[in-house]
Amino acid sequence: MRWGLNSAFPAGFPFLTFFPAVILSSFLFGYRAGILAAVGCGLLAWYFFIPTLHSFGLQPGTLVALGFYLGVVVVDIVIIHWMQTANSSLSAEKERSAQLAATRALLFQELQHRVSNNLQMAAAVLHLQKRSTGDAHARAAIADAASKLALIGRIQRNLYRPDGEQVTLDEFLGELIAELIQSSGKPGIDISVQATTGIILEPNSAIPVALIMAEAMANAIEHGFAEMDAGQIDVRVQKDADWVELRLSDNGAGPPDGFKLEDAQSLGLKIVKALAEQLGGDVAMIRADGQTTFFLRFPALLAVAP
Repeated sequence: MRWGLNSAFPAGFPFLTFFPAVILSSFLFGYRAGILAAVGCGLLAWYFFIPTLHSFGLQPGTLVALGFYLGVVVVDIVIIHWMQTANSSLSAEKERSAQLAATRALLFQELQHRVSNNLQMAAAVLHLQKRSTGDAHARAAIADAASKLALIGRIQRNLYRPDGEQVTLDEFLGELIAELIQSSGKPGIDISVQATTGIILEPNSAIPVALIMAEAMANAIEHGFAEMDAGQIDVRVQKDADWVELRLSDNGAGPPDGFKLEDAQSLGLKIVKALAEQLGGDVAMIRADGQTTFFLRFPALLAVAP
């Protein structure tokens, strides 16, 4: 190419088209090929295009031209080699990072399962202990504690994805409610969940919120639908600048006349009130127009919306 274009070039450009050859050789085949190309192209330029032509004679300025050529190709080869080395290191680091991320996800998933399984095991031990307890009140308390432990185990299992990312509140509540309905033995109850999408609770507040909603759900199923095989439960989640509000409404029989949540003495509702205080929020329950609605409200600082 350089020979064919020689007549088109002005005098004093003996290395044109040789620089790209050196650069391409270095880029495609590595710095050793680049060095070979640089030496070969330098000799060709010196012999064919630097006076005296067709010789390796040294005329005034020849050493300057060759020195200039040598400096440029050395810089080109060094830069390309450095870039390729950096790219190789970057690729290796990305591969190591991907392997570490996969390992971390696997370990996190295993940890989640172990924690959940340990809680389930503790619940099973309590159930066994209940069988050997003669007092009815003690059996009821042990059974309730076992149920709470099993519930915490299910919550722990569903709170995070396999990669360690926390599940959003709307997705998490949907899964939790579906599990509670399935375990309740009342498949005729329809569930509706409408929630602001993308809300992620702080880790320390996610389990208390889930326990409160699970208790409210259990009360609706056990008491509101005690004599009914079908019904409707609606769950609503809203977030504004100050508060996150969760509502659980059902069209079941509702609480007995004169019931006040603040005066309730059951262990489950005592736990609900204590967890709400822990969140810095409050709970309430009202009965109107054939609907029983449970409210949970807590500060929006405990949640992050997109």
